[in-house]
Amino acid sequence: MIVIRRLCRSRLLVVGVLLSVLPLAFAIAAPLIAPHPPNEQTLSDRFLPPLSSGARGYHLLGTDALGRDLLSRIIYGAQISMLVGVTVVIIGGLLGTGVGIVAGYWGGAIDALLMRIVDVFLAFPFLLIALVLMAMLGSGLSKVIIVLGLTSWVPYARVARAQVLGVKEREFVEASRAIGAGRGRIIARHIVPNVMSSVIVIASFRVAAAILSEATLSFLGVGVPPGTPSWGGILSEGRPYMLVSWGPTVFAGVMIMLTALSCNLIGDGVRDLLDPRWRK
Repeated sequence: MIVIRRLCRSRLLVVGVLLSVLPLAFAIAAPLIAPHPPNEQTLSDRFLPPLSSGARGYHLLGTDALGRDLLSRIIYGAQISMLVGVTVVIIGGLLGTGVGIVAGYWGGAIDALLMRIVDVFLAFPFLLIALVLMAMLGSGLSKVIIVLGLTSWVPYARVARAQVLGVKEREFVEASRAIGAGRGRIIARHIVPNVMSSVIVIASFRVAAAILSEATLSFLGVGVPPGTPSWGGILSEGRPYMLVSWGPTVFAGVMIMLTALSCNLIGDGVRDLLDPRWRK
């Protein structure tokens, strides 16, 4: 009950969770709630407006340039966005946190080398690196996840290193060294638990960044393969026909905005919960 009461005290977290219900429901139950197959084409139903009927039945959000049901594509697009957001955060979080802990705890030449690698990544725009790698590897969902995961570890590394530098000189760590505890035990028992709160906050924000990055890559044509129901792909496919049919760009854009906003609000709420001033 205490945990639930603390969660409810954070209005940002509550609002973020409520906003995330719709995209999460789409991602989890897409095959059950989608009214039509997402890639089924009916050219006679091209550019149907919202709340209209066609040869294949009712289309709540209308259809796109190939007569595909837009609501079904939006629903299935949530699966890709959520999959990308979660897996990219896991890959980037594990890699970056590991690098930060190693750099901060060992220090010296190892710290200098790893931080210079971080500086190299920071010298180039994140999206530019992702675009170059995707252009080299080609489109594909697995490639998008790998590229975004391997290029999103820098914030975790910097924050984890800063936390480790402060924690490793604390009295309880010195006491563990005094009784003969090894580096692995100290890192597992003392360093990692004290770093995780900051990493969790970063991860909650980076989910939104990963979703937006996937949408951007798909919009630019180097993300998931054409025809795959992703929100960025729907935006890209609907852009040439905005004056004819505004539905694809508007509805896909609203879902991207809603999901990114919910992730950011959840991140703000988690940050507030981990603030000692809230622990009363």
